[in-house]
Amino acid sequence: MLNSETQSGADSLNLSHAETDALFSVVSEQLSLNTFNSDDQELIKQMVESMADSRGMVRLSFAEALGKIGKPATPLLMEAVANHPNPVVRRASAKTLTLIADPIAVPTLVNALLNDEDMVVKTSSVGGLAKIGEAAVPALLKILASTEYPESAKGHAVWALGFIGAEAKEHLYREINSDSAEVRAAVVGAIAKIAQEGTQEGAFNILINALNDPSEIVRSEAAAALGSLTYRSAIPSLVELLRHTDWETRKAAALALMKIGDGAALEPLQAALTEEEEAGVQAVMKLAISQIERQLEEEAWE
Repeated sequence: MLNSETQSGADSLNLSHAETDALFSVVSEQLSLNTFNSDDQELIKQMVESMADSRGMVRLSFAEALGKIGKPATPLLMEAVANHPNPVVRRASAKTLTLIADPIAVPTLVNALLNDEDMVVKTSSVGGLAKIGEAAVPALLKILASTEYPESAKGHAVWALGFIGAEAKEHLYREINSDSAEVRAAVVGAIAKIAQEGTQEGAFNILINALNDPSEIVRSEAAAALGSLTYRSAIPSLVELLRHTDWETRKAAALALMKIGDGAALEPLQAALTEEEEAGVQAVMKLAISQIERQLEEEAWE
């Protein structure tokens, strides 16, 4: 790969800084006067190639200009993301596709996320998928369900689904019944974002139901989400998990109850502690009890 600090010798234009500045001046004027011809693919291609410039602000200026042009620029940006030899151009093109958010770019961005050698291209591509929104959700869920892709790609997919949030809710609500525990756990994390955005009881109900999932990672993810959301209505269900046969689940439930910090959990935690045999879980239960007792004392002095 080429050095990101220099213009690529493979660039078809290989413009000097002065020539690049002159090109941007012409484009900027046309955009401001609303005379830019969006059918002029050769000019748009020159703009894409100019994002190889060594100056960050120049790359940003061309990206913003291409963002204003919008969907007519998408095919050339997709071509650059997929095949340009200069990683600087691929990065800038992926970031520009994020500005445009054209759904036709989803396959190209997914391919870059999974296969590009440059980490910035990967992260820029997942940013584009997140910005595109609902149209990218099926592809993101497919990444999660596959056994072929690395954990890093799946982590990016989870982040994108969380970013999309409520816009993806119908897809997510369906996938909570996926055969893949990894998908269900990722969906729980994304649904937690939806619940955080508003008072959608449907989202909270899914999280509570997920506490009884057959997979430990899904149960723990749901408990962590409910704890972070301090959802007091989940306390009875979390209390039940304090006696679950899986110790990781018991630990997750105790942590969630500690985060919620409600006195109603104090007695069940104390009772569960007397029966707990796992040292790691005992430590968490003791911490939860201590935190809740302290909080109750502070409230009593207010």
